[in-house]
Amino acid sequence: MAKKQDHIIGDSPPFLDMMDQISRAAPLDRPMLVIGERGTGKELIAWRLHYLSNRWNKAFQKMNCAALAETLLESELFGYEPGAFTGARNRRAGRFEAADEGSLFLDEIGTMSMAAQEKLLRVIEYGEFERVGGTDTITVDVRVIGATNIDLPAAADAGEFRHDLLDRLAFDVITVPPLRERREDIMLLAEHFGMAMARELEWLVFPGFSKQATEAMMEHHWPGNIRELKNVVERAIYRAWDGEQPVCDIIFDPFESPFRPPAKTNRKQAPVAAPMPAAAAPGPATPCLPDGPFDLRTEAASFERKLYQHALEENRFNQRAAAQHVGLTYDQFRHGLKKHGML
Repeated sequence: MAKKQDHIIGDSPPFLDMMDQISRAAPLDRPMLVIGERGTGKELIAWRLHYLSNRWNKAFQKMNCAALAETLLESELFGYEPGAFTGARNRRAGRFEAADEGSLFLDEIGTMSMAAQEKLLRVIEYGEFERVGGTDTITVDVRVIGATNIDLPAAADAGEFRHDLLDRLAFDVITVPPLRERREDIMLLAEHFGMAMARELEWLVFPGFSKQATEAMMEHHWPGNIRELKNVVERAIYRAWDGEQPVCDIIFDPFESPFRPPAKTNRKQAPVAAPMPAAAAPGPATPCLPDGPFDLRTEAASFERKLYQHALEENRFNQRAAAQHVGLTYDQFRHGLKKHGML
């Protein structure tokens, strides 16, 4: 079980502040909320809250509230009695019973129905509930850790989430910083995921990332956060084929292809604006020419290097796409990069 904790990695100030908050909150036997964008590792935070608490040797149950319909969600959380609904032949314990004396992580808690929220509030308040279709009151001792990527106070103001449940859940709120606010951690995480993927591919060593690849990852916005970074790194490693050279081909969008099917559009489209007159269209930029005598070979090589750099930047440092962009084969493009010391 301890292996998950190894994936909570970082040394940026926002990350360290969050880890300090987790360490202080974990021993307290209170409900907690973990708020953050998709891919920020909310489940790992909940895992850490559990295993740093006095409940560490008890059950850690987890459930995605958005994955089940309202009726199934209540059955999954609270269990059901025989005959509660069609197909319910036997009694079944729910997640709360399974997590007794331990912790229950409820991901996407903001999607729960009002009826389920009411039952959840009662369990948190009194530690009591009834199975679906049953009348016997069951008592449990469960620490609830909820997570969501939505603004719960705004949802409560809109009548989509119970204010009283929000008050009970929010003993404290851990807001996970997105990866773009933890820029010092980007390459630390990339190296971690890279070494793990290299071991999976049975490389003798992990050669690291080229300067261009590092710059590309540092400049990316990472809307998918750590999950996206992991995918990007693993994709780059497996496409590199071997570990002899630093990994340099970073592909942020695996769907990018000249053969990608066009997106479907609505039949009713807005009128297309008239094309700009030819006279108004800007012409190609003219490179600045040196004043006075100059070395033609040096100037030509410098300009060619700038073209290679521009092609890489235009294609997010995807070398294959950049090669196609300038009408070269992949091998020809890489030869040019080596010629100009860009690999």
